[in-house]
Amino acid sequence: KEVMYCMKNWFKKHSNNKKIEDNTPWQLDNVYKRNKESPYTFYKPSKAVTDKLKAGDLVKLIFFNDSDTDGYKGERMGVEITDRNKENFIGKLDNKPYHLKSLKLGQILHFGTEHICDTEYEDDDAAKMDYYFNTLVTVSNDVLERNEFNFLLKDKPNEPNDSGWVIFSGYEEDEFTSNPDNFQIVALGVVLNVDDSILAFINESPLCAYERNEFGQFDKIHDYDWETYLSE
Repeated sequence: KEVMYCMKNWFKKHSNNKKIEDNTPWQLDNVYKRNKESPYTFYKPSKAVTDKLKAGDLVKLIFFNDSDTDGYKGERMGVEITDRNKENFIGKLDNKPYHLKSLKLGQILHFGTEHICDTEYEDDDAAKMDYYFNTLVTVSNDVLERNEFNFLLKDKPNEPNDSGWVIFSGYEEDEFTSNPDNFQIVALGVVLNVDDSILAFINESPLCAYERNEFGQFDKIHDYDWETYLSE
């Protein structure tokens, strides 16, 4: 009861600002939900980092509205923390909005830990995300359309960030795979969002190949015909 009383008093202290915020045609994106949907391509600060946050620190939030003008999805903007109560924050906008004209530089905002998409602190989780972004794989367009893959092989990398992995849905016909336009290069994290079980062997040396078995797990193909593959 004492904790609830303190929190109610804290919000009451800033109630005028809260009313202004509730009447604006924008929302704050929930980074917890976004990260849950795409854990390997959408970074959220670790708890170790958010626990450090205090008045005076600068954080980034994602502001958006329901309109989608010319592909616009939202704005990431800096907010300076002015007060904190557990996982609830008060801050002032540190950027001049480009799209969301109802927001003003210096505007007082209320937000929670779940809205913070970046901080100025070093974060081990961010380093992991860099690896998932910077490591590249080749995927067939069918993988992206089906959101599924069942066969992958690792060739020798062509470039520094190229992992060498080529990933297939397993449903492609020969005519499809013979056309390079049916493939594209994406971040490893895009594939891991579909199935991260491949992390168990992602760093294996080339040449190697894996296919999904009847139980949904990947088995290494020990007799893969590399001679034919490399001659094509």
